[in-house]
Amino acid sequence: MEKEFGGADLGDPRRTKRLLKISAKFAGNPGASIPLACETPDRLKAAYRFFDNDKVNELEILAPHGQANKTRMAGQAVVLAVQDTTQLDFTHHPATTGLGMLTDTAHQGLFYHPTLLVTPEKVPLGVADHLVWERPAAECGKKHQRKSRPISDKESRKWLHSLEKTAQLQKDQPDVHLVNVADREGDIYDYFVTAQRLQIDVLVRAAWDRRLAQADGDHLWEHLAAAAVAGELAIEVPRRPGKPARRAVLVVRYRRVFLQPPRHRYQEKDLEPVTVWAVYAHEEQPPPGQEAVSWMLLTTVPVATFDQATEKIHWYTCRWQIELFFKILKSGCKIEQLQLETAARLRRCLAVYAVVAWRVMFLTMQSRALPDLPSDVLLELAEWQALYCHHHRTKQPPPQPPTLAVAVRMIGRLGGFIGRKSDGHPGSTVIWRGLQRLQDLAAAWRLWRGA
Repeated sequence: MEKEFGGADLGDPRRTKRLLKISAKFAGNPGASIPLACETPDRLKAAYRFFDNDKVNELEILAPHGQANKTRMAGQAVVLAVQDTTQLDFTHHPATTGLGMLTDTAHQGLFYHPTLLVTPEKVPLGVADHLVWERPAAECGKKHQRKSRPISDKESRKWLHSLEKTAQLQKDQPDVHLVNVADREGDIYDYFVTAQRLQIDVLVRAAWDRRLAQADGDHLWEHLAAAAVAGELAIEVPRRPGKPARRAVLVVRYRRVFLQPPRHRYQEKDLEPVTVWAVYAHEEQPPPGQEAVSWMLLTTVPVATFDQATEKIHWYTCRWQIELFFKILKSGCKIEQLQLETAARLRRCLAVYAVVAWRVMFLTMQSRALPDLPSDVLLELAEWQALYCHHHRTKQPPPQPPTLAVAVRMIGRLGGFIGRKSDGHPGSTVIWRGLQRLQDLAAAWRLWRGA
């Protein structure tokens, strides 16, 4: 974790050194509790003191990771900045102070809205923005006021915050085309206006049948349904609770549209229509008992051909990577089981675990995108040597590390992956299980070798 945390400026080099030790322990055993990951009472006490230190800022913890992101972005033509929100529920820890209300006053926790950098090949490059907040109980019951309040006073400001961070990154990486991606909750007028002002491209799934400022269609869905069919596209729909993965054939239409400002903001005289391209992908013949896949995508990236339309659909499927990130953070790293007594400590710990969760994803997806990379790009010497020797039942490691694809399959085997030809690639669940076993193997290897 040296590349992700090593340059952290925490006001004292001893804190940075402690951060490196904590992150290495967390990364090596991502599903363990803090006491189990730290292994000894002295390390555990040091970790608790680190997270309790008010001089440690969560964004300063993540600053080196942000710099490492730029290195990973180099050479990429397109990078998708995917943003979304999840709730971290600590209701089962009622003694924790400083938490806010979640969906109601009976549940307490934190809201987490990260922006994850993802390539079109679904390789996660890192966490570009890390936004955490507590919702005051006083906000309960204010939903009916949302149309009368400016966006600066609402939680939906989070979508614009991600845009601003993406625009800053775009200035630093002018050779990379950054596209901010959001799901239906991000379909707000100010999102498009801010994107145009910041000159950053966006892709969002439409939630509202918006009025259009064009004569041949009053509303968005009606206008796109009347467009000519550009072609058909088959996609893989991921597994969901109670529903297996399946293949869907989408009929694709696209048009340039001009979105009218919201009616309730008629008093703001300077509001103008927003120009975007709409891509309508609809499954006309879903399997019996299955809900049709139907996406209305809005983007500032011009769409003039069927290939450009299908490219935007593919970009949108990359949004599922942030759902996987949340799954790893909650189920793999067990972030909601932390008992650190205060929200401030939890926030600092979350900053570390966010990178740990990203690392599990990166290890999983990078081995598919670049399988021939040497595994020492992500594994330490003792890790890949112990992994190889354990797998091959030998005491002598090879002079060169195995490829990343081979090493990841070995790690998957440690986590329960069978590895038959028909099994495909190991997933994130078996990877994080395997990483936990790998740390035990690496520790034994160091002891045996006297390292």
